[in-house]
Amino acid sequence: MAKRSQELEVYFYATGSGNEPVREWLKDLPKEDKKTIGFDIKTVQYGYPIGMPLTRVLHGTDGLEEIRCKLSNGIARIIFYVEDDTIVLSHAFIKKTQKTPQKELDVAIKRYKELLRKS
Repeated sequence: MAKRSQELEVYFYATGSGNEPVREWLKDLPKEDKKTIGFDIKTVQYGYPIGMPLTRVLHGTDGLEEIRCKLSNGIARIIFYVEDDTIVLSHAFIKKTQKTPQKELDVAIKRYKELLRKS
């Protein structure tokens, strides 16, 4: 994969009422975990595409990827996609099982499709 020459902008998915679920999820985390996630997002923002172990393509999701963050109490996943020069953070959760739960993927896919319809 070729490196991009400029950093990407980061956009938080917003619901029709203006809520930003990923930003709200981040607010509830401990300060150290917020710092870790912020660093990981910034790494992707300035170095995309990255690949494993920080990011991974979610096969069968038509363009979604995940940022893989190691936190104090487990592992977080931030699901995103890149459109033009923008990273869209669509969903985030603490991973409790080996495999990414389908219900978490379904939320991210629904939001992704909603944004595609708007553009």
